Amino acid sequence: MEMIRGIAKATLEFILGAAKTTAPNEFAGLLREENGIITDVLILPGTESSDRNAVIKLFMMPNVESVGSVHSHPGPSARPSKEDLRLFSKTGNRHIIVAEPYDEDSWVCYSRDGTVIDLPVLDVELDDPELI
Repeated sequence: MEMIRGIAKATLEFILGAAKTTAPNEFAGLLREENGIITDVLILPGTESSDRNAVIKLFMMPNVESVGSVHSHPGPSARPSKEDLRLFSKTGNRHIIVAEPYDEDSWVCYSRDGTVIDLPVLDVELDDPELI
């Protein structure tokens, strides 16, 4: 797995929009990267979402690698719960939680153990041949 340098701005915008659209239910997915930049959110079939949690069916994971997870919280806190930390331990080392109001200032990236990680937002073109 490559060193993660940041997240594409368009990918973060997708995450924030999905979180806002599904609120008050939680939004959840897995993160994929290309050349060290998080570029994709993989929504697994069977993911269940409510206003209390989102359950990702990891057994539905296709044969692709994930560098982490993303999900929203229906309130203003982006701190991970014990259940979040359990998911973090199974799905890579970059985990984004986005909270209300689901904007560029209401998300946090964590490591597998729940430590806050700086994840730069990169203004890259997702269809750039240099990225892929």
